[in-house]
Amino acid sequence: MKLTLLKRFGRISALGILLALGCASGTYAQEDINTASSDVVTLDWIDLIPETERNAAPLPNKAPLNHDSDTPPQNMAGGFRDDLDGKQVRIPGFVIPLEGDDKVVTELLLVPYFGACIHVPPPPPNQILYVKFDKGVPIQGLWDVVYIVGKLNVEMVESDLGQAGYLINGVTVEAYNDSSS
Repeated sequence: MKLTLLKRFGRISALGILLALGCASGTYAQEDINTASSDVVTLDWIDLIPETERNAAPLPNKAPLNHDSDTPPQNMAGGFRDDLDGKQVRIPGFVIPLEGDDKVVTELLLVPYFGACIHVPPPPPNQILYVKFDKGVPIQGLWDVVYIVGKLNVEMVESDLGQAGYLINGVTVEAYNDSSS
């Protein structure tokens, strides 16, 4: 039974349901890909911001305040790295599940820090990745950092939690290990 976890159960409950799936480490791949290959570019979150913007002072959030919302508006400032479009990438981050069932997640947000999009205003779109797995992947240990590997596209994707500026067609989920970057 496919369901939209966020809509059906709310932000925190959706996380709790997926946490109940268990905790494990390892790698889950949808298809064969050599993640150590020179074709896969390992990124840090700063790499998603154009170089000309990296040292600029942060722009104030000019989004109008919505008094009916329970979260502050998303800061929409920031550009994108068009040169990364179509590349196979590997990036660490925290998972926010969006679509799936009691066994697998098919769509998720990958964010740079714990609690992004849930307890605080969402990061700007160039710091949110919308990830799709055709067959779904088991995600265990939602409080843990994972690596997502897949084809990156520069594309705005809307979700209930904010706009993502990049879309990854996911191939692999790997357990995070600081020595593997």
